[in-house]
Amino acid sequence: MKTTKISKRAFVSDPDEEIVISGVSGRFPRARNMNELTYNLYNKINMVDDEETRWHHTHPDIPKLSGKVGDLDKFDATFFGVQSKQAQTMDPQIRVIVEHAYEAVLDAGINPKSLRGSKTGVFIGVTFSESEKIWFYEKDAPDGSGLSGNSRALLANRISFTLGLTGPSLICDTACSSSMTALDMAYNAIITGECDAAFVGGANLLLHPFVSLQFSRLGVLNMSGYCTPFDGSGFGYTRAECVAVMLLQKKGVARRNYGTLVYTKSNCDGFKSEGIHYPSGKIQLELLKEFYEEANIPTSSVDYIEAHCTGTTAGDPEECSAIAEFFCKNETKLIGSVKSNLGHAEAASTMCSIAKIIVTFENDKIPPNINYNIPRSDIPSLHNGQLKVVDKVTDFNGSYICSSAFGFGGANCHALFKKTAKSKVNFGIPNDDIPRLVIWSGRTEEAVNEILDSITEKPLDAEYIALLQHSQIHSFPANLFRGYGVFTNEGLNNSCCTNRDIQHFSGLKRPMVWVYSGMGSQWCGMGADLMKIPIFANAIEKCHAVLATKGMNLKEIITSKDPKTFENILHAFVGISAMQIGLTDVLKTLGLQPDFVIGHSFGFRWRKWVQLVSNQLQMRKQIRDFPNDSLPRLVTWSGRTEEAINHIMESVTERPLDAEFVALLQNTQLAQFHQILIVVMEFSLKMELKRMQQ
Repeated sequence: MKTTKISKRAFVSDPDEEIVISGVSGRFPRARNMNELTYNLYNKINMVDDEETRWHHTHPDIPKLSGKVGDLDKFDATFFGVQSKQAQTMDPQIRVIVEHAYEAVLDAGINPKSLRGSKTGVFIGVTFSESEKIWFYEKDAPDGSGLSGNSRALLANRISFTLGLTGPSLICDTACSSSMTALDMAYNAIITGECDAAFVGGANLLLHPFVSLQFSRLGVLNMSGYCTPFDGSGFGYTRAECVAVMLLQKKGVARRNYGTLVYTKSNCDGFKSEGIHYPSGKIQLELLKEFYEEANIPTSSVDYIEAHCTGTTAGDPEECSAIAEFFCKNETKLIGSVKSNLGHAEAASTMCSIAKIIVTFENDKIPPNINYNIPRSDIPSLHNGQLKVVDKVTDFNGSYICSSAFGFGGANCHALFKKTAKSKVNFGIPNDDIPRLVIWSGRTEEAVNEILDSITEKPLDAEYIALLQHSQIHSFPANLFRGYGVFTNEGLNNSCCTNRDIQHFSGLKRPMVWVYSGMGSQWCGMGADLMKIPIFANAIEKCHAVLATKGMNLKEIITSKDPKTFENILHAFVGISAMQIGLTDVLKTLGLQPDFVIGHSFGFRWRKWVQLVSNQLQMRKQIRDFPNDSLPRLVTWSGRTEEAINHIMESVTERPLDAEFVALLQNTQLAQFHQILIVVMEFSLKMELKRMQQ
């Protein structure tokens, strides 16, 4: 039968349309998060163990070693809107993957509410739900919660439901290549416009010993030792758990960039005389050839290969043969497999590989393989110099890393990742000495403290703080504690928290009150640090320009450290007034609006001023929202003389009521506000002097 070669998929030409990994979260054996995984990888910690935390080791055909994640019994059902009865019967894979999807959103610097209603897809790789046996066949859940809690479709659908996502939501099952198949589908969905962003994840939990028994009898498990890819001492892999999720976004909208997903592709072995489970190096080689031809990337650009190699008898030689023939005709390639460190997470194994790639990109160092001592004799490329296993921490100075995954039914996938070329300016350390305010909310006080503590564990990173701040732009009603910290930069050392407070949130919205002080609130240098804030400095510059004509140096008054500065009462008066003008501008720019304004002494005048501005802003909104109604219009105006005000009012009555003209007057009034305010200050100053002379 004649076949026609399908043209390659559309490529992204606009850099802003490139697909990047913007957020990631995961739970790995002996690693609760990416930070702990990073530490374990670089310190060559073996993450598999023989602890009996899943079942007792009594069956001789079930290996004792496995890689296990923690805290499967913990789930905040209330926070995620899950009924208690449903949570009790829910597959732990669903509970955990929803948690990590939520964390991936925050890691990307996104507030979860901003995704609601978005065309975001969810693609999850999963093969087994080892809790199905209990709730489908052994226990009778009278309300049907066993079905809704253990259907594997819910691994994707529950994420879409929780975050309010309207893009495609599905699971992929191609055995050990499930997560990379999910990645391939997500990539294709984004570049074709089916969705704007996508969650990609994988889940694999070992809950029932008989699944391991089946793998053992299939002959793919290492009965006596650890997972040893490339090494001649063992044949077979160690099973492992993993639940991880990452968020893919277009580069132009992503706030974080762990690396670019350059291209993905998949194929299948088809019929093989050796049997369905036997891997085909020939078909894997065809996949590599087609992949790099379509991606238009030379093999010399690939600097490291994160292989699928699991340590099985047939799998490693077939994969290494295809890699060596394609990549290593004229050069040596660095190769490794994270399965040596934490075992083979099967359907979620690609998520472990990508996590290792992210760790490499973030630290410019390739984590080492462990359990590698003697190269396998049946892999010639390990002996002739074509492939070199990374068995110690190795500098990564390149750009591209590729990874493959193969299912035991013949489903093959390959993906190429590129390190982001943009590095942090000055390592993220601010180029100013302005303290940074960080606000955070959490379900517990400890949760808030953990985030605030994390900031002090490294130099102040302005980009990281910006991510934290943006993820908090909308409130989290279920978070019971809210706190803040003020952080200063201590150079290349860890940042310092100068002020911190955490309080229980009752759920009640408290009114915002602005208090304008009177005489006596001044202090030397009170505006020195605030002048570093452009909005505040701009307000002071305007006031300074007017007062300079009166022979007063306002900037000197509010920044001087001289204790004699305020012995002149005029300095105190104009200094306090200008400070409150500048602070009001800052608060207004932040979008804050007071519910109440209080003034003390001459601060009472500023209270009136704020109320005037608020009224004007409300009137501007009313004029804008109702341009064609019959409502009367209120025009407020101020001037040097009564005649000046009357002139404006008469100009309004000399024509038909013109909403645009009235709006223009109000805009002009606000634009002239600082000038008018100086006049008020001058008048108040004269009155204060008169009072003192009496």
